[in-house]
Amino acid sequence: MIKVAPSILSADFTELGRDIRGLKENGADYVHFDVMDGVFVPNISFGLPVLKDVRRITDMVLDVHLMIDRPVRYVERFCDAGADIVTVHVEADTEANTRRALELIRARGKRAAVCVKPKTPAEAVLPFLPLCDMILVMTVEPGFGGQSFMADMMPKVRAIRGFITEQKPGCELEVDGGVALTTGPVCAEAGADVFVAGSAYFKAPDKAAFVRAVHAM
Repeated sequence: MIKVAPSILSADFTELGRDIRGLKENGADYVHFDVMDGVFVPNISFGLPVLKDVRRITDMVLDVHLMIDRPVRYVERFCDAGADIVTVHVEADTEANTRRALELIRARGKRAAVCVKPKTPAEAVLPFLPLCDMILVMTVEPGFGGQSFMADMMPKVRAIRGFITEQKPGCELEVDGGVALTTGPVCAEAGADVFVAGSAYFKAPDKAAFVRAVHAM
């Protein structure tokens, strides 16, 4: 079954509690929490105080995507604030510091993940795969919601699925960016098993039906 991780970046922030509670009611699997620092990506979103509040109102898995520079400085604080999965970008720091960030996440008893941007090759995940519970492939340039899906990322998804099958069975493979009912089937065929959905979920006329349709892919 494909898992659904709605990104609350697309939620109504005047009704954030309602929208987050609705994720569970509608059958979603994870809450995707996008952290942007205005340095690693050209946008700023939200951080630790919001995550702590979100943790207080839901027992769902909090899937925290750190689009920040040198995340090793902050991963423990995000773990302590309530994250269940913490994803860092391979492009955001040195290989040694990225490895250290993953080790710190795991030491906190949380699930660790790395993410690759569209221009980063699939092979970039290989040094980190033994430490990962998830790999995230961006299917848009990170930084803003509502972008068009990049179908040319599917060979990368297939390649990483192959790495996972050979080296780390059980590691999840997530895609993020422009994922909708129209683009989801090609992601599933390429081997992705967790879909981040922002606009596609929050603008769906029937959110529960959207989740059921993704689960069935």
